[in-house]
Amino acid sequence: MTDAATVPLASLADEHFVALTTFRKSGVPVSTPVWIARDGDALLVTTPDGTGKVKRLRNNSRVELRPCNRMGKVKDDAPVATGIATVDREMPSETKIFSDKYKFEYRIFMAIERRGKAGQKPRVILRITEP
Repeated sequence: MTDAATVPLASLADEHFVALTTFRKSGVPVSTPVWIARDGDALLVTTPDGTGKVKRLRNNSRVELRPCNRMGKVKDDAPVATGIATVDREMPSETKIFSDKYKFEYRIFMAIERRGKAGQKPRVILRITEP
C-alpha cells in the first residue's frame, strides 16, 4: 500500500466495487469488496446488519477504500481514500441510489439474498464521509 496515492472519497464514487477496510480493536485491517454509491458528499455501502464490518465500526469508525474487482483483488498501486463511517438503519431512499447505479444486477442480488440466510437480517447503510 505504500505506492498508493491518497485520493478524495468522491474520486471512487464511479467504481463498480471497492475494498472497504475496517479495523479490529487490535488495529488489524479487514477488507471486504462492496458496492459503492454516491449520495451528495458521502459514499454509501449497503450490508446486512450484524456483519463483521458493522460490528467493527462500533469500535473504530475509520475506514479505507480502494478500487477492486468483484472478488476483492486490489492492484498494488490502487489509490486509497480514507473516511469516517456511520451506520444508518433507516434507508428508504438509499435503496434507490443502489438500484439506479447497479440496475438489474442489484435487483437480482437482492432477490437471491432474500431467499438465503442473509435475507433474514435487515440491511443498513454505511455512510462514509471525509475525516
